[in-house]
Amino acid sequence: MVDMGLKVLFVLVFLVIAYKLIFSGSRGLKVFEMHFKDGKLNKHSGKIPESFQRECKNIAKHEKLTCTIRAEKLNGVRLHVSANVGDKLTQRIRNVFPFEYYDKKQQDNSKLKG
Repeated sequence: MVDMGLKVLFVLVFLVIAYKLIFSGSRGLKVFEMHFKDGKLNKHSGKIPESFQRECKNIAKHEKLTCTIRAEKLNGVRLHVSANVGDKLTQRIRNVFPFEYYDKKQQDNSKLKG
């Protein structure tokens, strides 16, 4: 009876680990997230560039958007906009996003000799 319990426990642990590896590894580090409801910024988290936040508020207010805008950093920064937003509005949001703000290469001073 104990052997059967250990086998079931082992299989369950294996399935949980496999699930975590398959489904949780695809997302990067969240830089920021903004939630709009009926054109107003409902809640936000992370450090959002001021100009981008201002422009998104203007677009959301004008279009009465209800959506989520999220930036993730894995190798580079990726901007995600909710699927309920049309392609033209998504492109407008991407056009005002400051990708160059995040693409700056930081110099590693630890390896400099001096």
